[in-house]
Amino acid sequence: MKPRVLLLIGVLAAMLGVFYLLAAPGAPRQGTPEPESPPLPSRRRVTDITFLYSTEKRAWVEAALADFQATHPHVRVTLVGQGSLEAARAILEGREKPTVWSPADSAELRMLAADWATDASHGPLFATQGDAVPHPLVITPLVFVGWQDRMDVLRKADGGAALSWKTLQRAVASDRGWPAVGGPPEWGFVKLGHTDPTKSNSGLQALLSATLEYLGRRTAVKQADLLDPGYQAWLQGLERGVTRFEPSTGTFMTDLVRYGPSRYDLALVYESLAIAHLSHAQGRWGPLRVDYPPVTLWSDHPAAVLQADWVTPEQREAALEWVAFLRSPAVQARALAFGFRPADPSVPLKTPDADNPFTRLAAQGIRVDVPPAADVPDASVLRTLLELWTRMGVGR
Repeated sequence: MKPRVLLLIGVLAAMLGVFYLLAAPGAPRQGTPEPESPPLPSRRRVTDITFLYSTEKRAWVEAALADFQATHPHVRVTLVGQGSLEAARAILEGREKPTVWSPADSAELRMLAADWATDASHGPLFATQGDAVPHPLVITPLVFVGWQDRMDVLRKADGGAALSWKTLQRAVASDRGWPAVGGPPEWGFVKLGHTDPTKSNSGLQALLSATLEYLGRRTAVKQADLLDPGYQAWLQGLERGVTRFEPSTGTFMTDLVRYGPSRYDLALVYESLAIAHLSHAQGRWGPLRVDYPPVTLWSDHPAAVLQADWVTPEQREAALEWVAFLRSPAVQARALAFGFRPADPSVPLKTPDADNPFTRLAAQGIRVDVPPAADVPDASVLRTLLELWTRMGVGR
């Protein structure tokens, strides 16, 4: 075949190849841009929530938050620690607008809910059904904690049994001070400690615990009980021994260890805080000892997602994720290391772990079994008790 013919055949073949490529499905057309690659999925938007909580559980909450943020980067939690009653007042007055509130006890939820409902324009502040109903996070009882030599004198004056409010009141109210119950005169007057009951749940519980023992029962206190002049005089004598009124139980317990018996002989705090600080005192002022009042008052640390106009649907869902994380079995079990009893009954309190505080600190008075629980009165009785205490003027 002639070379010219071969060259022509080659050109035609090349042109046919180009035509085939252009005509093939999916081939780019002249004048038509190539289709863009599908967009990458956008990052999930971060939702900010605020967790207003009672300060005595700060260490557990902060440890839990570090784990939560690592696995839930789409939720950003801001922590705000504050005394329970002080926080309730701040929410009512609009100074605090949390997404979730966790006071030390459900009593504060009931009191705030009642105050909130007095404004007819408000809907319910907390859910009463569904997944947003407030649930306990951790629980802890109120306990006496004091320097062991002081506690030994008080128990001996009480016949060797557990410490009672009546013996303590007799020691505090006496002008003789410690010698009135068999203590040495160099100890001076009996220095009792509890937080400000108008700002902190443990202070309110201390008043209620003393009141229940004075009445000789663990059933609910009535309004008429608080109006008895004999009771009022007895309570005022007891409160004479309280040297100062801190707004936060966490701060108060730290000061007890920091300043020792020069400021406090014994105090009313949560068992969880006593557990956290017992070892700190050993190398400073000597051993601390824990005792349990004749009736038990529990703090259940509920977590409530607020149904307020400042909480968006996205924040509500993010808040429920945070609360569910705090109530998960692993986080509940970790609460033991911080002195709390898990609120989840499926998480064991007694474990073989040598660091379990209910085993490790038994010699210093920590125990699993506690005296029978008291009935907490309704919000109106608690408010009357606070008003009575305020009129006494002991906190000023």
